[in-house]
Amino acid sequence: MAENKNEAGGNGGPKAGEAPPALQIVAQYVKDLSFENPGIGQQIQRPQIDLGVDLQARRASNPPDHFEVTLKLRVTASQDNQPMFLLELAYCGLFQIQGVPEEDLQPLLLIECPRLIFPFARRIVADAVRDGGLPPLLIEPIDFAALYRAKMAEQAKARVATA
Repeated sequence: MAENKNEAGGNGGPKAGEAPPALQIVAQYVKDLSFENPGIGQQIQRPQIDLGVDLQARRASNPPDHFEVTLKLRVTASQDNQPMFLLELAYCGLFQIQGVPEEDLQPLLLIECPRLIFPFARRIVADAVRDGGLPPLLIEPIDFAALYRAKMAEQAKARVATA
């Protein structure tokens, strides 16, 4: 019979008396939404779409095991150097995280948490663009792990440059 390494006290599992790591979405909400449509009435061909993504995470003041993760999306569309629309969305998730070591919190908050709330933010973008009189914009899935690695590499490069 195979040995189970994840039992309490085993290799890599929680120690006796410790709760296993847990991540729970407590709430999701739109913190800010802006849609500007200066291109209304223009014939739409194949607009140039630019997507900007920013992530922020902060510990809630009470209770201390709650974290707010903000996924910011900025979408601009232009055609023949004429703006079609600008959409800015700040979509938040409030997460309860327990049993996760402090050194593992940042990757969890900036990779896994945005991955969980992204489908909802994607839907809001599609609906807002459609409600603005344009075909819905379906954003491709985002690789949050790659974004995190790029951000960490950028921070390391900045630390080396200032040292």
